[in-house]
Amino acid sequence: MNFPSHLAGQLPMDVATLPQNLEAEAALLGALMIDNRLTEDVMIILRPEHFADPLHGRIYEQILKLIDNRMAATPITLKPLFDADPAMQEMGGPAYLATLSQTMGGLIAARDFARQIYDLALLRELIRVGSDMAAGAHDMSSEIAPMDRIEEAEMALYSIAEKGEVSGAVKTFATATKEALDMAERAMKSGGHLSGYTTGLTGLNERLGGLHKSDLIILAGRPAMGKTALATNIAFACAWRHLQDQAMGIDGDKASGAPVAFFSLEMSSDQLATRVLAEQAEISSEKLRKGDIRQEEFTRLARASSDLYNLPLLIDDTPALSIAALRTRARRLKRQHKIGLIVVDYLQLLQGSARGSGDNRVQEISEITRGLKTLAKELQVPVLALSQLSRAVEAREDKRPQLSDLRESGTIEQDADIVLFVYREEYYHAMKQPDIEDADKHQKWREKAEKVHGLAEVIVAKQRHGSTGTVLLTFQNKWTKFSDRAEGEYMPDRD
Repeated sequence: MNFPSHLAGQLPMDVATLPQNLEAEAALLGALMIDNRLTEDVMIILRPEHFADPLHGRIYEQILKLIDNRMAATPITLKPLFDADPAMQEMGGPAYLATLSQTMGGLIAARDFARQIYDLALLRELIRVGSDMAAGAHDMSSEIAPMDRIEEAEMALYSIAEKGEVSGAVKTFATATKEALDMAERAMKSGGHLSGYTTGLTGLNERLGGLHKSDLIILAGRPAMGKTALATNIAFACAWRHLQDQAMGIDGDKASGAPVAFFSLEMSSDQLATRVLAEQAEISSEKLRKGDIRQEEFTRLARASSDLYNLPLLIDDTPALSIAALRTRARRLKRQHKIGLIVVDYLQLLQGSARGSGDNRVQEISEITRGLKTLAKELQVPVLALSQLSRAVEAREDKRPQLSDLRESGTIEQDADIVLFVYREEYYHAMKQPDIEDADKHQKWREKAEKVHGLAEVIVAKQRHGSTGTVLLTFQNKWTKFSDRAEGEYMPDRD
């Protein structure tokens, strides 16, 4: 079959040199028109744009539409749809459809033809991306930003690789059952409460079962509640457990820890590292920043630094990161460092693809949360994203957050698998200090202050896999560190 002249100029170089098999395309279309049932096999793999000949792509698209409308797709039913098609006229008119249906080879090899057409389409896409990369690198008319070009290229290449995984979308029940049993076995061997990656906190592990692959976990709270501290604690615990698992020879699939990627859009990498070191050395981070530490404390700090030298906690502190760029970098870290947990602090600082006014902010947040959920599923890792809460919390008597307090709550709540709120009554109680001259009130206030000192609540407001409820923790403000609540410590007057 000769290459149709209507393709000239459609692709970035001489079309005759591009990977394509027009004979396979023609044979497949003919087979589909003879036996419409074959579309069930090939439509999982092929889309109209995968055909090298655009006319073939349009014929394929119309075949699918007719079948979807419960109509037979034959040369006769397709004819009215192509009477005015210029490319069809160039091939001799709708009679070309009848010519295609006379090719019988596709009947016995439809899936093979479809796979080859698909693979060749990927190769053409690779050539296009390479051509765009070369053209972009040569273009001196716009501002030169090599790293942006590299990120764009990585996104394009990953997109092609992602499209190539056409066979992984559907799993048999046997495969899904095996994965479920593996998860149950992992939970059983960990003591009956941990089937995902550890949070480092027993109470939270028992409530959540750990952090599970493909989950989007939202951790929200008002300023000063300690959400960044809790996220840092969890990131450290997961990365530290990975080192322990490696030392014990525990297989990666059965490990309770993993390398962590921490995207810190608010704090710099050195600030985050300082916080982790201060937590582990149990030194006030404020004193550490000022250099107001004793020799004994510096020795502890040096020892902690040595212990954490190989900690697989990777920090990206690029400000104003877009969701597209974050996904590109996360894919790279997954490939290079096999990260198992992603932390984002915080999602309102991410940017969407749209560049508009504040009126589109809800839509932009929707794009960001959807992008984070997609990333979790793509890379098969949990994504822990921090979020702000609206000021509506401050207007209520009970300051404990609710789902409706999430900023742009609709999209965040919808996309999240788990929503956690951090609440510290101690912070709000300190603001209620009565006049010291009112001895009775002041005494009661002090008694309550002692009870709630260090008390922190992690409220599980949503959980697809289990129940909601509250996990009580102790917050050591001096070191910005969360720990499990000891037995006998004060419990708040609520469930």
